[in-house]
Amino acid sequence: MTTARLPLFPLNSVLFPGLVLPLNIFEERYRAMMRELLKTPEDEPRRFAVVTIRDGHEVAPSAPGIPDPTAVPELGPAAGFGTDPLRSFHKVGCVADAATIRERADGTFEVLATGTTRARLLSVDASGPFLTAELEPVLEAPGEEAGALAEGVLRAFRQYQKRLAGARERSLATGAELPDEPGVVSYLVAAAMMLDTPTKQRLLQAPDTASRLRDELKLLRTETAIIRNLPSLPAAELTRGPTHLN
Repeated sequence: MTTARLPLFPLNSVLFPGLVLPLNIFEERYRAMMRELLKTPEDEPRRFAVVTIRDGHEVAPSAPGIPDPTAVPELGPAAGFGTDPLRSFHKVGCVADAATIRERADGTFEVLATGTTRARLLSVDASGPFLTAELEPVLEAPGEEAGALAEGVLRAFRQYQKRLAGARERSLATGAELPDEPGVVSYLVAAAMMLDTPTKQRLLQAPDTASRLRDELKLLRTETAIIRNLPSLPAAELTRGPTHLN
């Protein structure tokens, strides 16, 4: 299977194919990454890989603190990820395409990227100004009864939306029709649900679309029941994740 080496962007959240990812870039290692991506012609994809942090810090400490106020902050591309960065990340991530990279006057960047395809992390290189990784694509089969499962998930998701809207006393209308292609449905619902990071990571690395949809159907029923009894959960825009401070 063909592999690729891409810049690596670790986050405390999960990026799914099709999800829009806003980034506010201020750390030097990621500024260097964006400057490198800007060298790619505008008519070509500016790709980097997003992986979820298993053990580490999304933003490296920049000053001494607890428990040792005299400790010198870590520097470099692997700061916050230990001596073996590969062990700090989940192994299945998502390739992103940076459609917009805007440099501000102070040298920071505003970036808008979109998840494209899943990829498996094979190795991490910390020898340059930012992390890079060798990755291989993770292909996905539809699995059995993916179409029927997608229909069931969409029905359950609409009920989830209604409960969530009621809990917030607001409408969750997005102005867009929900898709019906099973793979797209599975990623959209995984991204839009209010779930913890380990659960979202589990959905990302599901072996096939049908398995992800089955898992989502159970989660939707459980979460809808919780909202019914505890109407205080936040709402979210369906295709956009939170803006990350690196």
